Amino acid sequence: MDSIHAYDAILFPSDGKEIARQYHPLFLTQTDPGRQPSLVRLMTSPMMTPHHSLYPCRIPHPEVYMEYIAEGLGPRVWKYHLVEALDGMLRKFTNPYIIFYPIVSRDGMPFPVNKSIRGIQARSFKEEVAWRGNVVIVKYHDSPFSSMMDTPIADFAILRNYLMTHGAPR
Repeated sequence: MDSIHAYDAILFPSDGKEIARQYHPLFLTQTDPGRQPSLVRLMTSPMMTPHHSLYPCRIPHPEVYMEYIAEGLGPRVWKYHLVEALDGMLRKFTNPYIIFYPIVSRDGMPFPVNKSIRGIQARSFKEEVAWRGNVVIVKYHDSPFSSMMDTPIADFAILRNYLMTHGAPR
C-alpha cells in the first residue's frame, strides 16, 4: 500500500493582519506583523478510483490547516480552484496551482474573511467575493490530484498577483 506523501504548500491564514503599505525605495513593509503566509506540509494519501488511471490519484488533506471546519466529512468540507495562468498571459503555467478553500463550517456560519488576502487586495477588496477561512495553495504538473509538487515560497509573488485581482469562486 502506498504511504502518505507530503508537499510544500503556501498557507494564507484567515487571521493574518492587514498589510499596511508604506513607500520604501525597494519594498513594501508591514507595520503590524501577525500570522503571515507561510510554507506548510500538505499531506496526501492514496485514493481508490473506479477506473485505472495513468497516474495514481492521491487525495490532499488541506482540512488539516483549515480552522472551524465541520468534522468527520473529509474532503467534502473544502473545494478547490485551479490557477492555470495570470491575466494577460498568452500561455498557461507549466506548473499551475490548486487553491483549496473551506466551504462547510462547524456551526453553519460563514467563515471569517481571510485578512491575509484582504490585505493583499487592499482597495480592490470586495466583500461579496472575499476569500474566507484559511487558504492553502499547492503547485502541480500534468494532473491536479496525481502530480502535486513542492511549492517554493518564491511563488508567493505570483500567487499574490493572482489573489490581488481575483475573488473567491462562487
